[in-house]
Amino acid sequence: MKAMILAAGEGRRLRPLTLTCPKPMLPIGNRPLLEHNILLLRSHGIREIAINLHYMPHVITDYFGNGIKWGVKLHYSLEETLLGSAGALKRVESFLDETFVVMYGDLFTLMRLEPIIERHQTLKAQVTVAVHEVSNPCDKGIVSLDRHGWITSFVEKPRPDQVFSNLANAGVYIMEPDVLHWVPPQTVCDFGYHIFPWLIKNGKRLAGCPISDLLIDIGNMSSYEQAQQWAIQRQDY
Repeated sequence: MKAMILAAGEGRRLRPLTLTCPKPMLPIGNRPLLEHNILLLRSHGIREIAINLHYMPHVITDYFGNGIKWGVKLHYSLEETLLGSAGALKRVESFLDETFVVMYGDLFTLMRLEPIIERHQTLKAQVTVAVHEVSNPCDKGIVSLDRHGWITSFVEKPRPDQVFSNLANAGVYIMEPDVLHWVPPQTVCDFGYHIFPWLIKNGKRLAGCPISDLLIDIGNMSSYEQAQQWAIQRQDY
């Protein structure tokens, strides 16, 4: 199985920290956030990883190189113009030629991928989205699941009057390559705003897998400090 880490974001809400460092390279404990995610994927046997780049890409490439030091092979996709989460994957469609994992590069997590992969395989889904409970659904992409685990609704960052669930996209997907056939090339395109709602509307097999593992979205100073405090308490991080 291969993986794609979305790591092109600038991290404006984390300034001034990100004025000299891209958000995925901010340290959590004793290593950059992106390194935690690469090691998490490797621990699940995933050793072929693509990473999209945009903001200060040399910081990432100079640190990781080809990935051999971490026991993985890294492939980089430099986006001169940001293409969105789905557009980024479309750009490396030829690399993603088997069932693959998508992971947002601003996640700090101990997520176990086995239950998500098992749900994906059992349901024969085209996409399986890891979902978790949140206190403020308006900040996330929210989903509703039927009793079989299929996603019946997906709304990205809903207004308060649109909230129908506290189950939110956790930023990790298992996907089949044919999903990328529905992503237009060289176009800004997002999974949450464009592709997932389209898949549901057109009867495609989009599943959800609830998780309860540690998951911190490093989107602002408060969440970054939360991840740092957690790591301080764990000497192995």
